[in-house]
Amino acid sequence: MSEMATMDPEGIDGVRMTWNFWPRTKVEASKCVVPIAACISPIRYHREIPTVPYAPLRCRTCSAALNAFCRVDFTVKIWICPFCFQRNHFPPHYHMISETNLPCELYPQYTTVEYTIPSPSPAPGMGNFDQSGGAALQPSQSVFVFVLDTCMIEEEFAFAKSALKQAIGLLPDNALVGFVSFGTQAHVHELGFSDLAKVYVFRGNKEITKEQILDQLGLGVSGRRAVVGGFPKGRDGFGNAGVNRFLLPASECEYTLDSLLDELQTDQWPVQHGRRTSRCTGVALSVAAGLVGACFPGTGARIVALIGGPCTEGPGTIISKDLSDPLRSHKDLDKDAAPYYKKAVKFYDGLATQLVNQGHVLDLFASALDQVGVAEMKAAVERTGGLVVLSESFGHSVFKDSFKRIFEDGEQSLGLCFNGTLEINCSKDIKIQGIIGPCSSLEKKGPNVADTVIGEGNTTAWKMCGLDKSTCLTVFFDLSSTDKSNTSGGVNPQLYLQFLTSYQNPEGKTLLRVTTVCRPWIDTAVSTEELVQGFDQETAAVIMARLVSLKMETEEGFDATRWLDRNLIRICSKFGDYRKDDPASFTLNPNFSLFPQFMFNLRRSQFVQVFNNSPDETAYNRMLLNRENITNAAVMIQPSLTTYAFNSLPQPALLDVASIAADRILLLDSYVSVVIFHGMTIAQWRNMGYQNQPEHTAFAQLLQAPHEDAQMIIRERFPVPRLVVCDQHGSQARFLLAKLNPSATYNNASELTAGSDIIFTDDVSLQVFFQHLQKLAVQS
Repeated sequence: MSEMATMDPEGIDGVRMTWNFWPRTKVEASKCVVPIAACISPIRYHREIPTVPYAPLRCRTCSAALNAFCRVDFTVKIWICPFCFQRNHFPPHYHMISETNLPCELYPQYTTVEYTIPSPSPAPGMGNFDQSGGAALQPSQSVFVFVLDTCMIEEEFAFAKSALKQAIGLLPDNALVGFVSFGTQAHVHELGFSDLAKVYVFRGNKEITKEQILDQLGLGVSGRRAVVGGFPKGRDGFGNAGVNRFLLPASECEYTLDSLLDELQTDQWPVQHGRRTSRCTGVALSVAAGLVGACFPGTGARIVALIGGPCTEGPGTIISKDLSDPLRSHKDLDKDAAPYYKKAVKFYDGLATQLVNQGHVLDLFASALDQVGVAEMKAAVERTGGLVVLSESFGHSVFKDSFKRIFEDGEQSLGLCFNGTLEINCSKDIKIQGIIGPCSSLEKKGPNVADTVIGEGNTTAWKMCGLDKSTCLTVFFDLSSTDKSNTSGGVNPQLYLQFLTSYQNPEGKTLLRVTTVCRPWIDTAVSTEELVQGFDQETAAVIMARLVSLKMETEEGFDATRWLDRNLIRICSKFGDYRKDDPASFTLNPNFSLFPQFMFNLRRSQFVQVFNNSPDETAYNRMLLNRENITNAAVMIQPSLTTYAFNSLPQPALLDVASIAADRILLLDSYVSVVIFHGMTIAQWRNMGYQNQPEHTAFAQLLQAPHEDAQMIIRERFPVPRLVVCDQHGSQARFLLAKLNPSATYNNASELTAGSDIIFTDDVSLQVFFQHLQKLAVQS
């Protein structure tokens, strides 16, 4: 069992918790320092999850689904809900149930079950429209509206158009496609009548309401009554002319779109010397949101935006057109010296709310050498569950390969799903504070809602407009009881949590995945031994990273490093073994031994140290951190290092400058980049071409091995990481050196052996950090 757990720590449930034994009272929980939280991957693939073709039975009081932890009385055909202790009768079609004839959801090993929900048949007279007037989607039909920035140099524009053509070719034939281009103005291209190209133009310099967008496109109430003359009426059962004009199946509009992209030019509006181009990103995204909102409200649609620079026109503007004005930095944001920032954030918050209400996703592909406004757009992408990729060019493999991955089928598919909702049921005395991750609160109140809010809170249900196989959410819990006598723990030694995720898969089927987990209550006032055994240090490190990132964004004057240090000292004081005031006696249980190292790397990471990073890069890194599973997020905080040498197999190496050697190759995986680093001797031999000589096949294999491993990492990851190949003392070596523990610096260079590498930094090393930690933890 333990071997299995190390191979797949998330197991069948896709749930990992900071603490696997829970203290019974709020006071005891606060002494744990690391919050009680669970990370759940709601639709992660696991081959042992059974799928059944019916809907689950729900408790009539708390609406929890029937699960393996329910007590069942087979004689009177009753099941007792473990959450609210309500007795529920089995319906007549369960009359055959017995101890030897159980439905799948009552088997103890199936704590996660997936139900296929039959799609409701349309109401009589509704035809193929939904109640809000949009056209109803056919099963397995997805909608993609591409939004393309035309304010780019010719070369970049050619790369972006080529990627779009390839994407449209990869789409399923029946996927609906729309196209919006923008520069100084936003253009909605009509695809339904290829003989005559028709474009609807929106001014880029003023905010536009959804109603105005619909009226101008002829999709408003007045425009819906009559089909515009000259256009084909109703295709595939669609009666809405708007759908036929602006959104067409990929198989029908591929040729039209290819020709349109061939003829499309960069923005022709003249730009004065010393001025930025006019780019109305905000208006273009508003128009795209209005278009899909009119045609397909409440169904799975994605707005895929390709943006090549900052918005300088209309709503969402992040910088003036004057080139002498620099783009906002972290320092500007701290000093409130970024005049456009708050207004842009407010605009994108409004857009996020609109998209969440419509059930639509915004995906952002930003490729530019400067910033494009990812920091301002963060809410609109994250709250809709959108994907985000930041690269320096549309010709770079980071963009090209990531963009292609979205539309690919088969093993490489991301498994993009739509229209998800997550509901959580908990045992009495457990309250939900909120979720950090790609979702939006549905404001569903209940007895399990906590007073304090973390992230998306004040609810027991969340909307996930877009989700995929790797989507991960962090749920924070609070305990309501302060007194042991009134906890259910006195009656029931176990607590229960149930996660119900309903979503629409790529084939258009509605699925409901129900995961029910159980953990023991323990009395930590008597003994902390069990608490220590149930601590998951990798999950705890990731949750601390997500929490500190959120606090840095939402709390003014928050000192992240000091907060992390204080919490680490408190943990070591509580869970370490030591004699008072004797640092040499300090030891940590193996379950906690890696945690200080994680915190050391987190303090130095791009999530906490924003110096040298733009607000866009910081926002991008935090969005990835918040949505990836624990294993991937841990690599972002503490990269993995592998060493390759003659006469030995590749093996893990310490993330330390001491791991650098002249006759070794190192492979660093920091999630967003993969670095292959050649030692000095290896690089010299390679430059002399030894690998091409038949007697040096071993050297050729040594050079090849890290490249093969790097390709394996790159193939499985989204966004596709940047591959950096560098040599010791080369300029690109900084990608590796920045992540290593500086145990050898210019300060102690005299003590080092000849040929060892040093890092030019004043940062303390892990060893010094740990000495200070021991000293502070044992203080009386």
